[in-house]
Amino acid sequence: MTIRVVVADDQTLVRTGLCGIVDTAPDLTVVGEAATGVQAAELARRERPDVVLMDIQMPDMDGLEATRLITAGSPGSSDVRVLMLTTFDLDEYVYGALRGGASGFLLKDTPPLELLAAIRVIAGGDALLAPGITRRLIKEFAARPATSSLPGPGVLAVITKREREVLMLVAEGLSNSEIAERLHIGPGTAKSHVGHLLTKLDARDRVQLVILAYRTGLVTAT
Repeated sequence: MTIRVVVADDQTLVRTGLCGIVDTAPDLTVVGEAATGVQAAELARRERPDVVLMDIQMPDMDGLEATRLITAGSPGSSDVRVLMLTTFDLDEYVYGALRGGASGFLLKDTPPLELLAAIRVIAGGDALLAPGITRRLIKEFAARPATSSLPGPGVLAVITKREREVLMLVAEGLSNSEIAERLHIGPGTAKSHVGHLLTKLDARDRVQLVILAYRTGLVTAT
């Protein structure tokens, strides 16, 4: 299947360059371009792409707010995943992107092949974060107070003992194949467990599973 992508960046040259990179891949296609956060949110609603490449700093509405609108379940865009792109490797942007519901975070100087790979894994719901965004950063984010109360461990009552083990390994940043090796199960079984976790815990992707694992106290920062 072709992965449908919207590119949102207020700089024309950057946006054109990103579109060109995406269109070099036979399994990816650009279905829309946006120069503002408002346009990005509207395109996500109208085109329902698989992934939005979202710049953070844009006029009218920044990428963080646009991401919140897209991932909040607005009509037609609730299944759209957002990959944040920025020139700034600053913690506050990462925190804002994660809290806004982004599924990934990359710097704009990421090599083209890595960008294309990130789009594919985000579209498949199997992405965590870019290599430059470490587990330490995730732990710090998860430990920060949120605007709403933290979920209690009771939310995990719906998952099985094995699923709890898988969730802990997801929180360590392990891939499905690494989880399978650690638990001595097949890769397909590991993938099924992760899928069950996403469904039972109403999580969009692995990023939200990691955050939930820390915020419920299942795993703790060390």
